[in-house]
Amino acid sequence: MRWEDFRSSENVEDRRGEGGGGFGFPGGGAGGLGIGTIVILCIIGWVTGINPAILIGGAEQMTGGRQREEQVDPQTQQRRRTAPTDQSGQFAAKILGNTEDVWSTVLPDQTGKRYTPTAMVLYTGGTRSGCGSAQAAMGPFYCPLDKKVYLDTNFFKEMAQRFRVKGDFAYAYVIAHEVGHHVQDVLGILGKVQARQQASGKVESNHLSVRVELMADCLAGVWAKNSNDRWNALEQGDIEEALQAASAIGDDKLQQQSQGYAVPDSFTHGTSQQRMRWFMTGYKSGQTRSCDTFRTADN
Repeated sequence: MRWEDFRSSENVEDRRGEGGGGFGFPGGGAGGLGIGTIVILCIIGWVTGINPAILIGGAEQMTGGRQREEQVDPQTQQRRRTAPTDQSGQFAAKILGNTEDVWSTVLPDQTGKRYTPTAMVLYTGGTRSGCGSAQAAMGPFYCPLDKKVYLDTNFFKEMAQRFRVKGDFAYAYVIAHEVGHHVQDVLGILGKVQARQQASGKVESNHLSVRVELMADCLAGVWAKNSNDRWNALEQGDIEEALQAASAIGDDKLQQQSQGYAVPDSFTHGTSQQRMRWFMTGYKSGQTRSCDTFRTADN
């Protein structure tokens, strides 16, 4: 991928090297959750792309739980806003900048909605988010309470080691997926889904989560198509890298690897085939309207 010529986003907070707090949700730790549940939630967060406190049992945060706003001194804030100088930080800033350039045009043109960019927080190990503690074990996620994407850049190494997925476009797909959740937020979709989940049972809540995740995959494809049309950004093999990444984190494949069998009613983000298909749906069309997974009977 020809990402070096992209514009770097100014909406990057570099907190790497500042350390992080312990695991916990706003308003008093884990709320009595057992360690097994916490580990499961972290794994869910890793592969779904939204903080598990939001889509999996996150009613407190969305309906009255207090959000902790981190207090920082001006010097710390200025340091965070300084453009990253390392390769992984520059890569993340440039991919985010390109999503801003794409969605600021595409979203108004295709939906009539003005695009307000998300911010990206780069951190190491752990940090605070508007949705509680961000931990590296959770993987990248989007927090709709503070409108920010959280990314420990070491996750790219984890992708290569754990999922055997490599390549700059595979990593760009991960960022574009998180930004896709922000697009959903701008469109008012995440709030509606959360309300429906609170009124639903576990199985239906999981099905709704799958639709949210597949839509974010599709929106990542829309970004890729429009970025390539305007900047000729893609190189041979890039789409295959994204499909490999989407396949590696399918529910069916992960469950087969971890327990030897898959339980479809427990899926929270879709099968490998679904994730690949919806990314390609967005990429082939380049149209946001093609990503309405909620109007499709069979994902």
